[in-house]
Amino acid sequence: MTAHSRITPDLAGSAIRKRVVIGIASAGRPAILAETVRHIATTLHPPADEILVCTPTAEDALHLPELAHLRVVVGQRGLCVQRNALLDAAETADLIIFFDDDFFPAADFVERTLTLFDRRPDVAIATGNVVLDGIHGAGVSFGEARETLARTPAQAHSVADTYNAYGCNMVVRMDLVREHGLRFDERLPLYGWLEDLDFSRRIAAYGRSVRCTDMVGVHLGVKSGRQPGLRLGYSQIANPWYMLGKRTMSGSRVTLQIARHLLANAAGVLRRDATIDRWGRLKGNLRAIGDILLRRCSPERILSFDAQRKPAS
Repeated sequence: MTAHSRITPDLAGSAIRKRVVIGIASAGRPAILAETVRHIATTLHPPADEILVCTPTAEDALHLPELAHLRVVVGQRGLCVQRNALLDAAETADLIIFFDDDFFPAADFVERTLTLFDRRPDVAIATGNVVLDGIHGAGVSFGEARETLARTPAQAHSVADTYNAYGCNMVVRMDLVREHGLRFDERLPLYGWLEDLDFSRRIAAYGRSVRCTDMVGVHLGVKSGRQPGLRLGYSQIANPWYMLGKRTMSGSRVTLQIARHLLANAAGVLRRDATIDRWGRLKGNLRAIGDILLRRCSPERILSFDAQRKPAS
């Protein structure tokens, strides 16, 4: 038995506890990151064996608490690049739990994760039950997230296949990552729109992709630090188009993605939505469609766009 293994006879199917690492990629939101790490460090029972944080600069991790099991990795900016750095750093992990820097898990998230992967060795990637998601509105405060978790009753355990894990909370089997050389696609730059879907479909070739109802959490959906509307709108079209070419998205799903975002952004412009830069997103959508017609569309084109735009959620 290694120094990191722990005996847990209450977990079905295995007497040796898997080594669990939490990986968080963050940029430009040091206060949000610090609050999330404090929540994870003080509430999870059992705790993760290690918390790994990857930021593009040391300043992005400036307010983190001092914890013996916390390690900061400084790497290049971009969600996919940073998550790959976390995969590299989790060299002794059996499972890595990717949390967004604004995701508050329930206290038993690690326990429920261990139970799932001990009982179901055919699972390659799993995502939990987001009982409140601020990404669809104005966002959720720290206090509201804690109150929601406190009043949410224990959820019955059920597992269902899902097309892709939700990137704000997804658990990955590291043996499959190592055996098959799996990586997040770094051609999806910056915010890495749909990087969770792309990674899920590739690892699903080696096991099940599932949603587990008793792995509970709240996604705050914090609006600061996200891509400008023009860039995000372009990615909403260009990234699925790119995935169609690499066959991690079907033609029907790409069509639905494009139609959904065009309609949502156009409707938001008409409603004069003040919470989201709908006009910027719509312009990005239309620019990407134009580039598709001109056969020059690629995810990386957003790197040439002017970043000084109204922040998007």
